[in-house]
Amino acid sequence: MAIKAVEKKQKRTSFIILSIISFFWLMPIFWVISTSFKTEIEAVSGGLNLFPKEFTFESYKFIFTDTNNNILHYITNSFMAAGAHTLLYLIIASLAAYGYGVLKFKHRDKIFWALIATMMIPAVMNLIPLYSIMIKFDWLDKIQSLIIPGLGGVFGIFLLRQFFLNIPKDLIESAKIDGANHFQIYLRIVIPLAKPVLIVVALFAFMGNWNDYLWPLIVLNSDTYRTLPVGLALMQGNYNIYYSRLMAATVISIIPVLALFMVTQRFFVKGIMMSGIKN
Repeated sequence: MAIKAVEKKQKRTSFIILSIISFFWLMPIFWVISTSFKTEIEAVSGGLNLFPKEFTFESYKFIFTDTNNNILHYITNSFMAAGAHTLLYLIIASLAAYGYGVLKFKHRDKIFWALIATMMIPAVMNLIPLYSIMIKFDWLDKIQSLIIPGLGGVFGIFLLRQFFLNIPKDLIESAKIDGANHFQIYLRIVIPLAKPVLIVVALFAFMGNWNDYLWPLIVLNSDTYRTLPVGLALMQGNYNIYYSRLMAATVISIIPVLALFMVTQRFFVKGIMMSGIKN
């Protein structure tokens, strides 16, 4: 009985602590949503008004009808870039992870850990070399410049490789005995088993590309392929910041990623556990 009482007390304490942390984490998000439904005068009036005095959809109407900043155009561009990038990254990362996790060749692990070491290089150091490559390929201000760079990301390879290492060797050997080549093993055995991990990698890749601001700002000079994060920055105006409109656009930008996470959340924890990252 004493042990159960202690466990109950620990659970209660943990719940209180987590509730406090969640409150402070959710407050800024709630403020953003609340401000998006305020009038511009109320939004800039100061004070911490968590609930609008005058509930209005004017900011949402404006951002969808404003001809200077077409948010639907920015959302479409972001979906195109993030979707294509995610699909290509899954193919490249899973093939690389299969090589490092299933195939056997000389210095395999040394090469892999050398690749992992590149994660310690700050991303900002790659900006100038990548920009030079974009100039050489004539990809500036084109959709390719948003999709191709970043396909060599190592984290997804690491996550998938950890899962591939945990696949029973007998399963692979049985497939080889039945006459399957490595591509057939990869496509028919490994990939179906890795579905939860692939969803986790896809979520990270999509969110990384969707939320990227600095790189699109550098390589895009016109509005043709301008993405949502850059579009949000432009909505601030040259001299005035329209907070209510900006918060409304921010809420719109959150919805796709939030919806994607809600759909895939049941795979998220399972994918992390299956990857063996805890080891």
